[in-house]
Amino acid sequence: MLFRGIPNHFFQFSYPTPYTLPLMPPSGTTIAAIATAIVPAQGSVGIVRLSGTEAVAIARALFHAPGQQAWDSHRILYGHVRHPQTDQMVDEALLLLMLAPRSYTREDVVEFHCHGGIIPVQQVLQLCLEQGARLAQPGEFTLRAFLNGRLDLTQAESITDLVGARSPQAAQTALAGLQGKLAQPIRQLRATCLDILAEVEARIDFEEDLPPLNEADIQTQLEQLLADVTHFLATAERGELLRTGLKVAIVGRPNVGKSSLLNAWSRSDRAIVTDLPGTTRDVVESQLVVGGIPIQVLDTAGIRDTEDTVEKIGVERSRLAAQNADLVLLTIDAQAGWIEADQVIYDQVKHRPLILVINKIDLINSSAPLPTPDSRLPTVPTAAALNQGINALETAILATVHAGTQAANLDLAINQRQAAALTRAKAALEQVKGTIADRLPLDFWTIDLRSAIQALGEILGEDVTESVLDRIFSRFCIGK
Repeated sequence: MLFRGIPNHFFQFSYPTPYTLPLMPPSGTTIAAIATAIVPAQGSVGIVRLSGTEAVAIARALFHAPGQQAWDSHRILYGHVRHPQTDQMVDEALLLLMLAPRSYTREDVVEFHCHGGIIPVQQVLQLCLEQGARLAQPGEFTLRAFLNGRLDLTQAESITDLVGARSPQAAQTALAGLQGKLAQPIRQLRATCLDILAEVEARIDFEEDLPPLNEADIQTQLEQLLADVTHFLATAERGELLRTGLKVAIVGRPNVGKSSLLNAWSRSDRAIVTDLPGTTRDVVESQLVVGGIPIQVLDTAGIRDTEDTVEKIGVERSRLAAQNADLVLLTIDAQAGWIEADQVIYDQVKHRPLILVINKIDLINSSAPLPTPDSRLPTVPTAAALNQGINALETAILATVHAGTQAANLDLAINQRQAAALTRAKAALEQVKGTIADRLPLDFWTIDLRSAIQALGEILGEDVTESVLDRIFSRFCIGK
């Protein structure tokens, strides 16, 4: 990133490759980073954050607070950031103090609230580094919060989900995870597994001194555990949709109303609409939210044989967009009906999840049967020029992705890492049931119970490797 008149070194911060974070923060290490997005001439406030044993000392060396302002925890001081050697003023700022353990990381945390833009925050950050702080790795503040017991791993992952949320529903799901609505039931499942393991191991070690194991009760608990794990696994698809969204491609031959459909759906003049075939020459994108799911809609060039070089490139891009889309809206002209050109396009995309959109129904006899190549194909009639059929289209999309209009009214959704751990836990619990049914010795029960406990612990971060932490926190932004 280069800006005229600004030294390049202000933007050149490199990070180790491959990405590696220390499993425990080195004793006495203080980290610093810019904690807000910095855009030239567009930000009113920029924050530089420090965490560690020297955070307050660095702040005292750089920040001059006039009068008798008390440097107490959870107070905001007004003053100026000055160069410690030259006493040159760098910025007029506010200083926020959050002393351990009442801070995000449970370490001493200091924030310089500077004027927004590039230069002030970069200069303040540079001064912090010159005073002995180290530039933070991506996610290192949250990693410290996790390692210091401020957050469990599900809450840490919810933070990055909240930052990256692309819809209100995604944000609410992330907040639910941050509040422990996923961690609490997972912790209870693990506690139940530990109780069962304790009962079994007690019978192994003190068989003669204890009453026989109640196998029926153990079976009941295992059934409930499996039902709960299955319930959580069912939220994985929803979680993936909320986090990554859905890519939808509108395809069809020229002049069937694809661009009109995009404009009506997005309530904007996003795409150029004319009566001339081949008006759309490239893929036009629009970002929407349907039923809480972020959707990237791609209006593509009409697919047909053409000798026009530019249009030919657009047609190839249309075919590629259809191949890479999660869902294809094959759009046809109700007036023309189902013609051979539509069949050619259908043969190319029928292997993809597909909805047939029959546009321009306002121009035909309403009693006429709608053309379709397959009666089992979800079909939505629309009149895009009149903004008709959009609600029905959204309902069909939600039904196709099995999300439901309110995403099944669930307030949590697991991610891929959590789903993988839960799948291992489920397999282990099912193996315990099989072991009991086969009348194998109690020692065999403990093997799979321990596997289930370990898998559930990985979700919470109680049994987790450094490589897993690396993968999780490397996705965080710097300063978080």
